[in-house]
Amino acid sequence: MNLSVLSGISFGLASGVITTLGLMVGLHAGTHSLAAVAGGIVTIAIADALSDALGMHVAQESQNRFTAREVWLATGVTFATKFLVALTFLIPIFFFSLDTAVTVSVAWGLILLAVLSERLARRQGVAPIGVIFEHVLVAVAVIATTHYVGHAVGALFSE
Repeated sequence: MNLSVLSGISFGLASGVITTLGLMVGLHAGTHSLAAVAGGIVTIAIADALSDALGMHVAQESQNRFTAREVWLATGVTFATKFLVALTFLIPIFFFSLDTAVTVSVAWGLILLAVLSERLARRQGVAPIGVIFEHVLVAVAVIATTHYVGHAVGALFSE
């Protein structure tokens, strides 16, 4: 697989999962509002996907080892991957209560991250379990932190 495509998919997927779950869990804990959580997902899908794509673009340009085509390919793939991954977290909201949808989304996100981690580990020729554990542990730390921060912000700003 082309390195620009692999970079865009890997970065977009990991960022899409962790950022979207962090936002969802934090907004849910702080507001318990379906509109806030759904709006946050759509916002992440657009604004953060564009931001990450630009970040990938600048990072690749700064290395001065990629062609302009490769830079733009990584940029586009990063945007598309993060955008689509973030939007998948809307699906549970259409079928479940908000509490259940957040739980289903966390499970979905951790599965996506584990699959990505397993594929990257195999590509690097290392044992997948350590890579999966490392990446899932970071995601769980983000989820737990944003949950408690969401509660604190909700308590601080509740009417």
